[in-house]
Amino acid sequence: MPTNAAETWFPVLLQALFAAAIAAALISLSYFVGKKLKNSVKSMPYECGMTPTGDARERFSVKFYLVAMLFIVFDIEAIFLYPWVVVFRDLNKQTQFFPLLEMFLFVVLVLAGFFFIWKKGVLDWADTAKRASIKKNASEIRLGASATLTAVE
Repeated sequence: MPTNAAETWFPVLLQALFAAAIAAALISLSYFVGKKLKNSVKSMPYECGMTPTGDARERFSVKFYLVAMLFIVFDIEAIFLYPWVVVFRDLNKQTQFFPLLEMFLFVVLVLAGFFFIWKKGVLDWADTAKRASIKKNASEIRLGASATLTAVE
């Protein structure tokens, strides 16, 4: 057993130094071994293999940020489950089913929030005008099909 702070933190320091040495070695190795071709194609910004068009300072939809915040909320919900799972056996011995009911209520409330935002359409990435035109086209197709049925009869 370590007796002082230096002995306690020495393994952590050793691991951090080891990780820094590996990172520095990999970066310097790729710098010295890698090819160094310079041309106009390599100097262009990469946009998924497509030719870059437009301005880089284009505005993002608010839905992008909303979905990012929702991801963080549900990720934090998953983080709250881990400590509960770790101590569940000890809690269950002491208080019977209360911890299980408590976590069940927590998961039900989170799922209720998820279904609420799903119903509100927060998770839809499609443009509302595009969705409206798709619904309009679908209703025209249905009307057209029923009109041809009545004409045939």
